[in-house]
Amino acid sequence: MTPRRLAATFLLAACAGAAAGCSHPMPTAYWPPITDPLVFGDAFGSHVEYHAFAGSKYTALAIDSTEAHSGVASLRFTVPNPGDPAGAYAGGAFVTTQSRSLVPYNALSFWVKASRAASLETAGFGNNNAGTSIHVAWRNAIPMTTGWTRVLVPIPLRARLEDEPGLFFVAEGPQNGAGLTFWIDDVQFVRDYTITNPRPALTSQTLNAFAGATLGLSNATRTVFTVSGLDQTVMHMPAYFDYASSAPSVATVIDGVVHVLGPGTAVITARLDTVDATGSITVKAGSQPATAAPTPTVPAASVISLFSNAYPNVPVDTWSAAWDQADVSDMLIAGNPTKVYTSLVYAGIEFASHPIDAAAMTHFHMDVWVPGGTTFRVKLVDFGADGVYGGGNDTQSELTFDATTTPALVTGAWVGLEVPLDSFTGLASRSHLAQLVLSGDTRTAFVDNLYLHR
Repeated sequence: MTPRRLAATFLLAACAGAAAGCSHPMPTAYWPPITDPLVFGDAFGSHVEYHAFAGSKYTALAIDSTEAHSGVASLRFTVPNPGDPAGAYAGGAFVTTQSRSLVPYNALSFWVKASRAASLETAGFGNNNAGTSIHVAWRNAIPMTTGWTRVLVPIPLRARLEDEPGLFFVAEGPQNGAGLTFWIDDVQFVRDYTITNPRPALTSQTLNAFAGATLGLSNATRTVFTVSGLDQTVMHMPAYFDYASSAPSVATVIDGVVHVLGPGTAVITARLDTVDATGSITVKAGSQPATAAPTPTVPAASVISLFSNAYPNVPVDTWSAAWDQADVSDMLIAGNPTKVYTSLVYAGIEFASHPIDAAAMTHFHMDVWVPGGTTFRVKLVDFGADGVYGGGNDTQSELTFDATTTPALVTGAWVGLEVPLDSFTGLASRSHLAQLVLSGDTRTAFVDNLYLHR
């Protein structure tokens, strides 16, 4: 499926280094920072501003004087219906221009209600919407009813938040094919003594990489707390943990990012304060391609190229969309420009502002080199005549490549994925192609010569 543009949009784009819309310069820090716990009561807290997330409906937020958990007002979010041209969802970050210390507190607290029973997609803290956040923490799928319900988001490690501008963020999209309205009130940081028993966890996985690569740990770190006797999972960015490497000359971790330093194997373990995290990351560092991908021979007149040194390339909006889970960089392999994906869970390549009419094309081509893994997937998405994701006329289809397919996926060598477009059987139309999604378990992939042809 094509990933929803909600949690990944605000988290990976606004918090992990890609520039997000409506971003602002980092606020000036005052030392010592203030410890004011209030984000919103009947009005915004001191020095607090709201910054809507890129792709959201910028007018979704209003202060409502007819609804309140306490006092006389609340925050009202109007979630758009699917296909609303004004924005795909409601959401943004509440940031302070005078950074705060949150060390005295152990949780974010707020109250929420909705126009109908639903689940709040994501809410948390630590997102400054400036692309530099490393201490974001959040809960997903928070139940909402038509009555006011209190929500707590425990802070994984208070000592990490000595000077934090990102106080609160929230994101919600249409549910069950329709928008909705929800209200939030009494947003503040608290010290809640029902929060106990932190159990940190690191999702065990093997990362195939090469010397010089950096690997993110998106969605690999979390902590389970006991809150009023019940378990509650808080997802958070990797920088809340401290890390140890079995082979520091192979790989080490700085601010939650794995830095691959040399060939070999390293096992990364983690802890939250004094509590060891379950799970580990195995980094297998090999070499990068010694040779460039083969030079294509299809005549240029028969090609629509997204990325190739052999052809003119059409405009591409992004090689790593805000909602994806991947890092992309450009590298010269034997003098040839190559795209390199690391931390690859799924990568979104978008060209919606210049959709491709591939009705006359017959084949898809991509050269890929992977150092490990067993599966690589390619998905094509047509946004339809309206050119809008989720507009009701999208079609998409995905192909999986492994050792048994034709062509077969092999490691440590360039593989030409040359397939008829008719193989994308779920793609009802090829006249408005706007998105390509790469995924699989390889975690690293070198990509070149990505084009359509006849």
